[in-house]
Amino acid sequence: MSHITPIFADLVRVETRLYNAVSVRLRAEQGLGLGQFELLEIIDRVPGCRVLDIVGELAITVGAVSKAVDRLVAAGWCLRVPHPQDRRSSVLRLTSAGEEQLSASRPIVESELVALTAAVPPDDLARIASTLAALRATLEASSHGSPG
Repeated sequence: MSHITPIFADLVRVETRLYNAVSVRLRAEQGLGLGQFELLEIIDRVPGCRVLDIVGELAITVGAVSKAVDRLVAAGWCLRVPHPQDRRSSVLRLTSAGEEQLSASRPIVESELVALTAAVPPDDLARIASTLAALRATLEASSHGSPG
């Protein structure tokens, strides 16, 4: 077995456990999962956000993003607004309820992540962050792992 295989397994298991733990707390306190929170974050951060912007950022399929956005719309947290230059496309906008949900959820996500990573020295977390950012940039630059 390669030396990278156990690193990959640890990375995936850490991500899964962090994601699940944050999502459980967020759902208990705010009534939304971490996946919904991530979509709200992207819509808030990306000017003129479209489904394809989310697809590019999360590396999941158009169908999955479209269904997830439909659920945000049904919850009253997001609107699909016709794109001003492309009638075939929509721009995603948060509603005031979506903005409130996002604002209330951010400190919960942050505090849970801080608590879950408290045992890791700050210098180690900084190294992990730097390494993961470099690996992510490399993968994204070459479109590895993007949905087919």
